[in-house]
Amino acid sequence: MGNSADEIFDYTAITVPFIEEIASRAIDEAERLRSEVLDAGSPRTYGNTLAPLEAVEEVLSRAFGEAGFMGYVHTDPEVRAAGHACSERISKWHTDMAFDPGLYQAVEAFRSTEQAVALTGERARYLEFVRRDLKKAGHHLPPDSQARVKELSSRMIELGVAFAQNIAEYEDALEVTREDLDGLPDTYIDSLPPAEEEGNFRVTMAYPHVVPFMENASRRDLRQRLAKKFSNRAVESNRPILEEAVAIRMEIATLFSEPSWAHHRLSERMAKTPETVEGFYDLLLGPLQEAGRREVARIAELLRSDGEQGPVQSWDWRYYDNRIRRTEYGVDQMEVAGYFPLDRVLEGMLDLTGEMFGVQYQRVEAPVWHEDVITYAVFDEASGEHISNFHMDLFPREGKFSHAAAFTLVKGRRRGDGSYQRPRSAIVANFTPPSEGAPALLQHSEVLTLFHEFGHILHQVLTRAESGRFSGTSTEWDFVEAASQIMENWTWQPEILARFAFHHRTREPLPAELLERLTGAKLLNIAISKLRQASFGLLDMALHGPEPEKDIDEILARSNEVSLFPLQEGTFSPASFGHLMGGYDAGYYGYLWSEVFGDDMWRRFEEEGIANPAVGMDYRREVLEVGGSRDAIETLRAFLGREPDNGAFLRKLGITPQRSCLADSSKDEAGA
Repeated sequence: MGNSADEIFDYTAITVPFIEEIASRAIDEAERLRSEVLDAGSPRTYGNTLAPLEAVEEVLSRAFGEAGFMGYVHTDPEVRAAGHACSERISKWHTDMAFDPGLYQAVEAFRSTEQAVALTGERARYLEFVRRDLKKAGHHLPPDSQARVKELSSRMIELGVAFAQNIAEYEDALEVTREDLDGLPDTYIDSLPPAEEEGNFRVTMAYPHVVPFMENASRRDLRQRLAKKFSNRAVESNRPILEEAVAIRMEIATLFSEPSWAHHRLSERMAKTPETVEGFYDLLLGPLQEAGRREVARIAELLRSDGEQGPVQSWDWRYYDNRIRRTEYGVDQMEVAGYFPLDRVLEGMLDLTGEMFGVQYQRVEAPVWHEDVITYAVFDEASGEHISNFHMDLFPREGKFSHAAAFTLVKGRRRGDGSYQRPRSAIVANFTPPSEGAPALLQHSEVLTLFHEFGHILHQVLTRAESGRFSGTSTEWDFVEAASQIMENWTWQPEILARFAFHHRTREPLPAELLERLTGAKLLNIAISKLRQASFGLLDMALHGPEPEKDIDEILARSNEVSLFPLQEGTFSPASFGHLMGGYDAGYYGYLWSEVFGDDMWRRFEEEGIANPAVGMDYRREVLEVGGSRDAIETLRAFLGREPDNGAFLRKLGITPQRSCLADSSKDEAGA
């Protein structure tokens, strides 16, 4: 596969000792590189000060891709535990490095040189970001305060690793009889594992089990029980972790004399301040709740017609949303899934993106961690250059990461010899697996998720950033979802779906009238959907806001009110809200925030052709290849050829654009 440095790592050889060896080797090399910086003396140059720090980031990043990543996907629980321990170990070392006073002095000494002043492009940006890292380590604080920040930062790494591992390793299920599965098709029932009692089934906490059950099971009481189990995943182990993390974050912010963790985090993001995020929600919530109440009232009518009493509950909306799609739009999600066999969807997605972004994909054999994993090599169509690789691990299994995400395994970057290091990434998801007699059949929502995550993959594997620090999705945290959310738009276009939506048995295309009904129902109950997202974002911001004493139960109840559904008694869903400990702390608003920019960029495709390769190549060059090597607002301006605005986003939600949904004071940064 070319240069040996670009060979795909042999994951079949992974063992617990091998993971420990990888971590030790990486830290030893990182220590050596740090010593290079400390021992360099004068004159300070980029080569003896910042270049070794870039090399440190590469060494540790590669150790995660080889060993730490195994904590999320390996089949052996001992290897998964070792992988998480590796992630914790290398993250702690990297965090501790920023507290090194000698390193701080070396970087500050370089900053004052003529060479540093003359830096441009990514090198100037890298100096800025390293200094920002060192500032966050509190070198300007009194020694005892800095020591406390270091101690707390190390503890946060431990908590984050444990939180994710607890969710992945958590096991529970709803045991049901065949009769309890009324409303669900045979293909779904065949996918369920057997229960201990003969003839019964287990509805596990995997998304391909939970979501179809909540959408189709006619037994309301069973939907309620499953919802409670799902909302209480890992609650006993993760609630105390979350409570400790929230307190630690507030203490760190206080040590930096900042009002809250949200203020501390947002200074590095597009929004800049919590007040801007509040203004964003203020504009959206009124109109969305007005529309949402109408949507809930429609569901309430159906609930009453079924003889059910009381308000619409959280375990009702998916079921009745699905019923409305079937009865009023003629869309049966399980029927539609028959037209979305995974292999065809993958083929269609790769054909589309290859055509749009000037690349070709070739499936290749690779030494991977599980037999289900498939691997592709990516080639530039114009030059034929092999530019990257990616893996796809798409089906649920015990102990595996339980949601959907794109992991960077090798960062794209310019090497010292001038060659470019091929990036490599992995989609890890939990889609409906094959069943006896049928291939993997995706619900349309799963097709959307696949395209979404592949947007992240494209961002990662098409990068041409010079520095790994700015490679791929290493952008502002509240812009990173824009490149994935724009991809969702293609899953709603009839001319695109007509390319690959064919029935897995008859090979007949998705009927035009069903296709029209499917896309026509795109905005059904959209207010409920967006209010649910908003409730998560408001929960996150309240947990990390200025209040010194935080009653998490009260915050959960308050933020849940926005969703328009009562909070299910006896549940604590934040315990399994992985984003709170996975980098989206004081940042979950970024999903809706990024959607503003994803919709605005999509508008250019709508105006110039949704399958127009010229627009696609502009998008590749100005967004995907750039990564985080410039501010997101500059990337938006470059691709759009104008200032971005929120009109497309607001119109989609049925809100008449009257003012920016982002504060005017952030216009230079957020371009709204």
